[in-house]
Amino acid sequence: MLEEALEQLAIKRQGIYLDCTFGRGGHSRAILQRLDTNGRLLAIDRDPDAIKSEAAQHLLRDNRFQLFHGCFSELAEIVGREGLNGRIDGILLDLGVSSPQLDDPERGFSFMKNGPLDMRMNSAAGLSAADWLASVSEKELVRVLFEYGEERYARRIAKAIVTRRTVGPIGTTRHLAELIAEAAPATEKHKHPATRTFQAIRIEINHELDELQKALQQAVEVLKPGGRLAVISFHSLEDRIVKRFIRSESGSKHDPGKLPIRESEIEKGLLKKIGSSIKAGKQEIERNPRARSAVLRTAERI
Repeated sequence: MLEEALEQLAIKRQGIYLDCTFGRGGHSRAILQRLDTNGRLLAIDRDPDAIKSEAAQHLLRDNRFQLFHGCFSELAEIVGREGLNGRIDGILLDLGVSSPQLDDPERGFSFMKNGPLDMRMNSAAGLSAADWLASVSEKELVRVLFEYGEERYARRIAKAIVTRRTVGPIGTTRHLAELIAEAAPATEKHKHPATRTFQAIRIEINHELDELQKALQQAVEVLKPGGRLAVISFHSLEDRIVKRFIRSESGSKHDPGKLPIRESEIEKGLLKKIGSSIKAGKQEIERNPRARSAVLRTAERI
């Protein structure tokens, strides 16, 4: 949803922008093309491979561009170090896993190719999926699968995982996918029974929803009046958080009910919603089937 995101950001040629999810650099490259010599772009990615990529090294030759290794929940700190608080014209968050991460079996994000059961967006930090599954309680595993994967067979899958790990570690994507397929029936056409479980585990070990909530709040703090926040989400949990956040930050944040209250005492939100949600078009989905679940929402700092 490149063109849609750029349109929603309403890029100014001399503006200062923040790409919170650099990935392969597609959005950053397109934003830079719309800036003049006075424009500036900061980008963030938590994946060391993205920071070291050829795309990143190429863009770093442009003195208008800076790339930071970190989580997007650190955006306020990064922007503050650059002395840009309240001066950002636009922020883009393209959530989820990037194509290079999905396509590399060694990263362990996909059950389509066999590889180590890792799933960490920063493979140098935190527990891998295999390590987490080796120690998590059955009760906690049920919660994660149900809440983050919306998996109706959460209890059945959790029990199978906990039982199997007593025999030996679950160390590969194929091992986990086959175990899930044995434990739960395939009820959704064209969807592998492991899809929701892999999503849930990835969200848990990368703390994705917590990271998103922190980033959204910080985005409001660093945007200048008239600056825009554009978020592309890929599953209902992310989109729900974004939708509720924009709604909560729009209009009056306090409903006094029938109690008398001064206008000055009503807490006002700092955002206004821009248009309706946007979904990928038919042609884009044909080019990139992963875009079929993408939803773009935009808000503007008041």
